[in-house]
Amino acid sequence: MSTNTVAPATVTPIRRPDVISLNLKGKSSLYAAWMPFLKGGGLFMESRRPHKLGDEILLVLTFLDESTKIPLAGTVAWLNPPHAQGNRPQGVGIRLPDTEAGKELKKKIEGILAPVAKSDRPTHTL
Repeated sequence: MSTNTVAPATVTPIRRPDVISLNLKGKSSLYAAWMPFLKGGGLFMESRRPHKLGDEILLVLTFLDESTKIPLAGTVAWLNPPHAQGNRPQGVGIRLPDTEAGKELKKKIEGILAPVAKSDRPTHTL
């Protein structure tokens, strides 16, 4: 009598996206976090968590004096390591999704920041 044994299946764990809240209280913090050079725009957030380029992030955004929380799914497209050049904070840049909500948010942020769009003030990334 032969016994057939089945090798245990190798299961690759599925990494769930991190859920991160970002509260940008004023225009200056929005300006410092805005990343217009990313396709579709992006937002930088300080974080000490280990992230890799391409990681999915679920971002819950509130900004300025609005009480509405804006949920967005984005991907990590920028990394500031600890002790980044220019004394920039450690964290990640999250590319906005190519969805209607992402496009609306980009348009809204660009409208708010239009008066300072050509400023030479440093941001958290450049």
